[in-house]
Amino acid sequence: MRILLTGATGQVGRELAALLQGHEVIAPDRAALDLADIARVRDTVRAVRPELIVNPGAYTAVDRAEEEEALARTINADAPAALAEEARRLGVPLIHFSTDYVFDGTAGAPYTEDAATGPLNAYGRTKLAGERAVAASGCIHLVLRTSWVYSRHGRNFLLTIERLAREKSKLAVVADQFGTPNWSRDLARTVVNLAQRSRDELSAKSGIYHLSSKGQTTWHGFATAIVESMRLDRPPEVAPIATSEFRTAAERPAYTVLDSSRLAQCFGIVLPQWEDGLRECQGQS
Repeated sequence: MRILLTGATGQVGRELAALLQGHEVIAPDRAALDLADIARVRDTVRAVRPELIVNPGAYTAVDRAEEEEALARTINADAPAALAEEARRLGVPLIHFSTDYVFDGTAGAPYTEDAATGPLNAYGRTKLAGERAVAASGCIHLVLRTSWVYSRHGRNFLLTIERLAREKSKLAVVADQFGTPNWSRDLARTVVNLAQRSRDELSAKSGIYHLSSKGQTTWHGFATAIVESMRLDRPPEVAPIATSEFRTAAERPAYTVLDSSRLAQCFGIVLPQWEDGLRECQGQS
């Protein structure tokens, strides 16, 4: 299968480029395919003529997006819209990644796909606009919402905590935001599974799906698990703090645990407990 993959140097894209080696994967870098250049996006799809488009590429700088919302919207909404329109023209599926930050965080139970959205920040608003554009295009599509992505490359919470744990005697980490960490390789494995499905199955099951590991924690709980797994001779203290003590440009939702039962029911895909994913990921170092 000829697959067009965006964001190939990102956390999920890099894993996908490795796991999809049995296919003909066209994975242009940013110089060749800048998602902020919508004309280039369209031209690339028309030149490649893929049989599947996978779009984990995104503007993910949550705080900077507060000042660069127009750019974030181009990359997170306009580019997916163009990909979806070209996918519809070719009659091929689009697998597009979205985020838990489309929710406002006031739920008392894990969010289902049908729960009301209400993003609190520019990043969430632009990603929600991208979801809606993909759905409105009429193409065969799977929108995969996920959360708290980490990996062994790039810039992410796991690598930041591992670095700080070796440098400092005390870490202060937010303990009143709840969600679920997700290893990028687990997410990529899901896409590989979906890529093997027939066009007819993907067409019949088009829609939004939550893609998340089992369980939930806080950033403090995640950091504690990371440090414990490092087995340092002198591990730092991991102190809990409130969101109000750690000011950021973008407001974060307090609770964004995702209910992934629809994905299990429709495709038989179930991710592991988040702790298991973390152990496997850290074992790769």
